[in-house]
Amino acid sequence: MRGPRQPRRYLGQYSGQHPARPPAAALRRLRTAALLAPALLLGGCALLRPNAQEADGQARLAQAQALPPPYTLRVELDNAPLRALLLEHLDLARLRRVAPNAEVDATELTRLIAAAPAQVRALLETEGFFNAQVSLRREDGAPPVVALVVDPGARTRVSQLQLDIAGDLQRRREAGERGAAVLDEDVRRRWPLPPGAPFRNADWSAGKRALLTQLRAAGYAEPRLEDSAAQVDAATQEARLSVQADSGPLFLTGPLRIEGLQRQDEATVRNLAGFNPGTPASETLLLDYQDRLHLAGLYERATVTLDTSQGPEAAPVVVALRELPLQQANVALGVDANTGARASVEHWHRRAFGWDATARDKVEVAQLRQAWEGELATHILPGMHRNLVSVQAERLVSDEDVVRSLRLRLGRDQTTPRADRFSFVQFESSNQEPGDRAQPSTHVEALSLHHHLVLRRLDSVLLPTRGWTLSLQGAVGQARSSDAAAGPFTRLYARLTGYRPLGANWYGQARVELGQVFVRANVLVPESQQFRAGGDESVRGYAYRSLAPTVNGAITGGNVLFTASAEVAHPLSAALPALWGAAFVDVGQAAQHWGGLQPVWGPGLGLRYRSPVGPLRLDLAYATAEQRVRLHLSVGVTF
Repeated sequence: MRGPRQPRRYLGQYSGQHPARPPAAALRRLRTAALLAPALLLGGCALLRPNAQEADGQARLAQAQALPPPYTLRVELDNAPLRALLLEHLDLARLRRVAPNAEVDATELTRLIAAAPAQVRALLETEGFFNAQVSLRREDGAPPVVALVVDPGARTRVSQLQLDIAGDLQRRREAGERGAAVLDEDVRRRWPLPPGAPFRNADWSAGKRALLTQLRAAGYAEPRLEDSAAQVDAATQEARLSVQADSGPLFLTGPLRIEGLQRQDEATVRNLAGFNPGTPASETLLLDYQDRLHLAGLYERATVTLDTSQGPEAAPVVVALRELPLQQANVALGVDANTGARASVEHWHRRAFGWDATARDKVEVAQLRQAWEGELATHILPGMHRNLVSVQAERLVSDEDVVRSLRLRLGRDQTTPRADRFSFVQFESSNQEPGDRAQPSTHVEALSLHHHLVLRRLDSVLLPTRGWTLSLQGAVGQARSSDAAAGPFTRLYARLTGYRPLGANWYGQARVELGQVFVRANVLVPESQQFRAGGDESVRGYAYRSLAPTVNGAITGGNVLFTASAEVAHPLSAALPALWGAAFVDVGQAAQHWGGLQPVWGPGLGLRYRSPVGPLRLDLAYATAEQRVRLHLSVGVTF
């Protein structure tokens, strides 16, 4: 079978490769190196004999730096990207950058000038300009000026594309398999050089690489490029492209081969797979499985690969694991703006009571808050489900009161790449003791049934730039209180967040959040079922949960909630693409009813560092209602 051949030359003498240097390119590089050799040798001698050579080397360097530059290069070309290309790669330009004060004799300068037009034409051909006209002018002066006058001519465009993909993909497509037809259509849609597009050598090379990458990602693990040709007619500025590829066989998943287990159960690893033998072994399938293993909280390292040596019909999926310690404890010290200095201890047991379950306990002691949280959750069950029971006890002190609360929860959750679901029954009890001992305390209890749903349609869960997420919550329950009547309540909540590129490396993000508790006026529900606004993920510029109704001088939860946010961001420099600057505006408030809602504003500026584990955000926001500035620091994406 023939291997891939190089694209043919046709009229325009285009080879499909980066422009070749003129035949004497190697000699020219040697001559240029010879020009730089004295300075390099001086540096080397100074290193070998610093006492003997240092003064002489410094004197020679100062003398070289005092010399005027040997020439000035000027490229006269209206097209700014093409001019930048020439100034980056021409030998005349590169010598000026590498050795701006090197001595260049008349012979060497004449040779560099003579080679420049051919280099210009070769560079422009990579951008699809095959009829460039180049003239050169040398202007005497101190230093002399070398002027290149360039007319790139008309750009070559693709007039014809023949893209053929043979192999298993073609057979499946002809047999009517929808997945094969969708992949074939997607490959053609993503091809960067359709008819009518400007022909560029970089796009031509990248398109062939992307075609094979896309086939591998879809489960065709051994695709190959059979033939490719770019036939360029310089007279008509037309390019006729031909690509012939073979997808190879579609690899299907076979048995799981699990390595590295010591204490944990193999059933959990199999449940986390989420697919059966015979599933197309796409790259997304394997990476999603690997991500689920990482997020399970049981493994320090997890790698999922496909063993293609066993053939495509049942390729083993190799799962290499390194387990986390059976037990682990963390101790933390810090200061919280809301509760003061704090210390906490958190403990995990990843096989509690010998079961396939994880127990987590956390004790936190702060100046104004003391709390214990405990949870016992099964490892992942079939269908990506997990059963759990949790308890939280808390004592919270404020200027107006002391609130003691207890919450018990029994539920079942499910996490998939596109959605999270959590259903649970909850009992909660709270006792509010006023600071004024003469006032009676208030006791509230509630039993409620909840369902939470998070939908995700994102290009990246950790660092999204396109797509949306929708979080929905619903609850029904019965509440009773020592100061109010008993009765039912309903709680509804929704949060929609959208991400979208805005062009030229600008990115937009918008959010709207709504919530309401439906309850009779004479029924009091626990504050955890009500709403407050303010803080990092709400209305920046205001303290956390500070935007809520005030009753008798104390902030309390509201029955309705509205917040919204809009943000634009842009990388600060090409050298640091992960560091973005952002401008945003937030608005919102919580209230007892919609008629009493008075949203406040929080505009500001921020920095974003897009780390591999999620975005780190530093925001400076101005609270218009309070006329003050507040700094916010947050990590990750909230769904």
